[in-house]
Parts: sequence; structure tokens; C-alpha cells
Amino acid sequence: MPSKTTDPAATPDLPAFLTGDDLALLNAGTHPSPFTVLGPHKSGNRRWIVTFQPNAASVTATVAGKDTALTRLSGDVFAAPVPGKDYTLTMQYGDGATHTTEDPFAFPPLLTDFDKYLLGEGTHKQLWRVLGAHVTTYEKSRGTHFAVWAPNAKRVSVVGEFNAWDGRRHPMRPAGETGVWEIFLPGVGDGALYKYEITGADGQIALKADPVGFGAQHPPEKASIVRDITGYGWHDAEWMESRAKANNRASPISIYEVHLGSWRRRYDDGGRPLSYKELARDLVDYVAHMGFTHIELLPVSEFPFDGSWGYQPVGLYAPTIRFGPPHEFRDLVDAAHAKGIGVLLDWVPGHFPTDPHGLARFDGTALYEHADPREGFHQDWNTLIYNYGRTEVKNYLTANALYWMEEYHLDGLRVDAVASMLYRDYSRAEGEWVPNRDGGRENYEAIAFLQEMNKEVYGADPSVMTVAEESTSFPQVSGAVHNGGLGFGYKWNMGWMNDTLRYMEKDPIYRQHDHHLMTFPIDWAFTENFILPISHDEVVHGKGSMLEKMPGTEWEKFANLRAYYAYMWTQPGKKLLFMGCEFAQPEEWNHDRELNWHAAEQPMHGGLRELVRDLNRLYRETPALHVKDCEAEGFRWIANDPSQSTMAYARFGAEGDAPVVVICNFTPVERLDYRVGVPTGGFWEEALNTDSNAYGGGNRGNLGGRDASDTAHDGFDHSVTLTLPPLSVIVLTARGSG
Repeated sequence: MPSKTTDPAATPDLPAFLTGDDLALLNAGTHPSPFTVLGPHKSGNRRWIVTFQPNAASVTATVAGKDTALTRLSGDVFAAPVPGKDYTLTMQYGDGATHTTEDPFAFPPLLTDFDKYLLGEGTHKQLWRVLGAHVTTYEKSRGTHFAVWAPNAKRVSVVGEFNAWDGRRHPMRPAGETGVWEIFLPGVGDGALYKYEITGADGQIALKADPVGFGAQHPPEKASIVRDITGYGWHDAEWMESRAKANNRASPISIYEVHLGSWRRRYDDGGRPLSYKELARDLVDYVAHMGFTHIELLPVSEFPFDGSWGYQPVGLYAPTIRFGPPHEFRDLVDAAHAKGIGVLLDWVPGHFPTDPHGLARFDGTALYEHADPREGFHQDWNTLIYNYGRTEVKNYLTANALYWMEEYHLDGLRVDAVASMLYRDYSRAEGEWVPNRDGGRENYEAIAFLQEMNKEVYGADPSVMTVAEESTSFPQVSGAVHNGGLGFGYKWNMGWMNDTLRYMEKDPIYRQHDHHLMTFPIDWAFTENFILPISHDEVVHGKGSMLEKMPGTEWEKFANLRAYYAYMWTQPGKKLLFMGCEFAQPEEWNHDRELNWHAAEQPMHGGLRELVRDLNRLYRETPALHVKDCEAEGFRWIANDPSQSTMAYARFGAEGDAPVVVICNFTPVERLDYRVGVPTGGFWEEALNTDSNAYGGGNRGNLGGRDASDTAHDGFDHSVTLTLPPLSVIVLTARGSG
């Protein structure tokens, strides 16, 4: 093995484009522009090849079948003139091993001028098609093109097993003035591990995961994985054609919220969660059986800490590897669509974690986040806040929303923690926040981002839905952007949830004093397109399970919960229920364990689950219960009696739809001969009674229904007389007219 020459003066025959300083910088891995000296370059009338090959004993270039030995110039830099530009390099090592490859520095830039223009503008709506790691064929060579935005970096390299994680080997080239760095690595394919080694503006070297990577290692490992996400064969054309109706506000929307890691586990295999492919069978079949119209997944974008439930993502473009690779996540979505079930993703543009391999100080500067912690740090969650006013960051997030819809056929996004984005003083004391340009608390930049995201998402495909988890009275969250709204399709009704749960948690003897908690929410029920949510947040952190919230004996707890769910399903608004709540899991949700399916098989729990299934069926099949969920014309109070904790209301659909009457009794007292007005004469069928023994009740009912009398009552010309079982809800549907 020849000795390594370290003195550039010992190599006088350098090509004109290469200097001794270049050699020193290449060996140190600090050359500011390695593509200007590495690879093929002309010097005079000769074409030279220059390559940096650490640990190589010798290097040979093969051009058209002819071998040319390269000379070691200095350190690990080899060069020689060769008779052509199409060549391969063969390295021989001291242990006798050899490696042949094409030279990455022989390939011209791959990004087009148009891509660079959009990147520079921060308006590339298909950002994932140009950034990240793409398996592709380029100039007849199969490999992977890498591109990453790091405008303030001094140097960016791709490192991986393919180059011994040595950042000197594959430094990237800047793509004009875009701040993007790129390189094509021949021979690197699907499944390769990689990171970006970034010498930041501060001179510090950091290893970063790919912000637009399509795959990642299972935590605690931190590398990105090259994933070829092209070529999936979807089978959901029929669903995609019908999706607009399924997501329409006049349609029944009943959402089953799921944390994939704890829905079910395989205890014959170390307690592992189900894979995407197993969920495509088991979860989808269960949701279809239960009659839910949509599944909402807690965040699946790659995240480092299981205990965050996905709400602290580091890989917004990578479905978590915990349950399988990207194509298998598509299998789950495809299977749901085959059963007519939509899939929503919990999406987190409100914050990101400080993990050093993530976005924090990505290029040695506050790139994705604000530099000022009063704007860029969430005190509640110890996370960072995106700089929504930076066009490239806004582009990154907006393109991500589009990515999930286009590449994974998701049917909508539920946007987490919108309130934290809208207000600069969110959870901050005086002096801990920076006012907007007008001295106020509204975050104009975040508002503009949310508006643009919704415009782009609905503009790309109006059949999808976006949903805001927004806990304040910010106006027009689901209002049109052109009217000053944020542009969401729906908003979670957090006020309804808080008020009604406060009521249900009270001993029935005291409910008469807080009757307004159940009736007042209707006053704002039509100011937005609302979803009524009983989400994971209600069954964690010491809040107890839904069953534990209910007062009374065991029987009364179940009766209360049955009545509450029936009240929820018959109130205006779409529905959302967290997994396990459908069978009244006795314990709080624990993300480290599967749901208590043993409890689900017990009679009272099973009865409640059967009620939820019947509520979904009734909701789907009864237009009056869903067509005007978001319109005041679809609801009318009939009666309210705080002293008895009873209420009655009517629901109406479109013209010609039979009305529905709902009567609620929130005390443990049975009420006989209860008269209630009804909108029409004829027979009123008891379509649902939560006291049915099928659900675990006492089977006190009304013989299937009642004929309306001509006795005027509650402002109607007709009325019926009923038995109201204790802690129950009765639903009557009109089966005649008069």
C-alpha cells in the first residue's frame, strides 16, 4: 500500500482547477464547494477525474472497458486524466476487499429551474416531490436523490451505511440560491439508512433526520430510511368518487378515535401492537361492525417518545415505523375505504420537540422555529413553535397537509391545538409574550397559515375535510376564508363537551340547579360546523374513565352513561368517541396497554357497546338526526323542566323527512304519564330506549310507541303520553301523519 502524501508540494502535476488548498480542504471535509473539484473536469485538453476515497489502497477508473489507475495526490484524494466522462470507480482496500461504484460527483444537478424557483419563493405545493430521499433512475443509473433545506449551513453531507457514516465522502451541492442542498447517490436504494451531517452557521456539526423523509428507524434509533413510496396499487376508486358526500355536513359523521399502539396487542408475541396490515383487518372490521363512518388516528407522523402519543412529531412526512412501512399504512387506509369508512389523521403543526436529531436549530440557526423563546417555545409542552411567518416554513407545513391527502388518500385532517397557534399569549403570563404589530394577542402569521392551508387542501380536493381542535370562541373557525374565516370544515365543540360532562358528573339530586349546562350549548350550536367530541383527553391524566365520571351505584353509572351517549347522538353536531368509551372501559386509558377487552365481554359493558352500535345505526338511517346537524332549522326545544331534570326536543331533516322527538330523564326517578308535544299526529315509534334490557336497562318502555292524540301540548297540535324510565333517553320517530 503506497504511503499517503500529505504535502501538496509533492504532487506538482495538478490539474488547473485543483490547488493544494483544495486538497487540504477535501481531506478535512471542509471544502466549501466540492463539486467544483471532485468528479470529472476538463483541464486544458484533458479530462480529469478527482475522487476522495478514505481508506482506499488504490483507485481505478474504468472507461469503456479500459482501466486507468488514479494517483494519490494527497491524503485520500486520488486523480488522473481519463479518456472519457462515463466511468466507474473501483476501490481496493488493504484487506483485499474491493468496491465498484459510479461517481456521485459525475452527475449534474437534478432539480429543475422551475423547482428552484418555487423553492426560492416558498410556494412549492408538492414539496415532497423534490425534497427528501427519492429512489429514481437518473441518466440510466439507479440510485437515490437527496435534497434538504438548510440555507445557513456551511456544509451538508448525506451519511449512512453506504459511506461508513463519513460526512467527508458525500458533501452536497447548493441548488442555486434556494437554500436547498442536493446530491444523487447511485446504488443507494430503498431501505437504506441515512442522516444529514450539517455543519451549521455556528460551526457546530450535527446529525439530523430528514425533515421530508418518508421513513424512519424505530425509536430510540434516529436515522431516516430511504422509502420508495411510488407504485402503490390503490383499490378505492369507488370510495374516492363518493367521498364528497361522506364528508358533507348534511351526512352522518360518527368518528371512532384510535391510538393504534394500544387498541389491541398481540400477547402471543411479546405484547406488540398490531401492525398496519393486522389493523387493516381487525380494526376496520370492528369499526364497520360498530357502525362508525370514520376512523380518526392519533398522530402517526414519526415521533421519538411513545408517551407523547404522537403529538411531538419529528418526521411529518413519515408514517411511524412502529406498525410497518409506508405501503402497509396505505393498506390500512385502502381497507377502510373498501368498507366505506373514511380515515382522518390527527395532524400537529402547532409545535415540535427539541430532540437534537429533529428540526430544532436545524442548520445551526432557529430555522423552523422562532429564535425568541417568547414566540418560539411552548412552556406547557417544552416544545418549539413553528415560525409561521417564514414562507418556507409555511410551505413545509402546507405541503405536508397536501402530502397526506395525495400520497395516502387520507380523507381529512384534525388539526391539533389550534388555540395555541391563534394566540401569542397562549398559556403565558404578562411579559412572556410578544404582541402582534397592532399590539394585540392574535397571531396574524398563524392565522394566515391556517387559512392558506385550508385553501390549498380544499382547492386540491374539495371532497376532504379539515377539523379544528379549537377551545376558545375565536370567530368563524369553520367560516369561509373569503369571508374572514379560518376555512376549516368542522370544529370540535369543546364547550359542549365541558358543560355536559360537568352536568353528568353531578349527583342527580343537584342536577336541577345546573340544568342550563345541558341546554345552554344549543345557543351557539350553529355558529360553527361542530363535532361533539369525547376524545382521549377526557380519559387520561387522572380524569378517570367515562364510567368513573358517572355518579351512583354501578347500575346508575351505566344508566347515566347510556343516557349521555343517547343525548350526544341526538344533539345537533357530528360525533366523535375515543376507543374503549364505546364499552365503558372501567379504567383510564393507558397507552402502554391494550384496551380492556375482557371488560367489553361483561354484560353491562357489552350492553353499552350494543347501544353505541344502535345509536350509530339510528343516526345514519334517520335523516332528521344528521341532515341539519349544522343548521338551526334542524332543532327545536319542546320542553325543559329543571326541577325534574327532564328535557325534550325535536330534530328535523329536509322537506319530506320524518321528524324525531327525543325525551331525556336525568334523574333516577321513573316518570309515568309524561306528556310531550309532537310535531305531527299518527303513530310515534319508540326507535330507541336506553333502558332496554338489551343494553343493560330495566326494560321500562312504551310498548314500541304511542299513537299521538289531538291534545295540544308544548306548542304542537298533537301529543303523546309516555313512561320515562329512570336515567334514560327515549327516541321517537314519526311513522304516520295527521
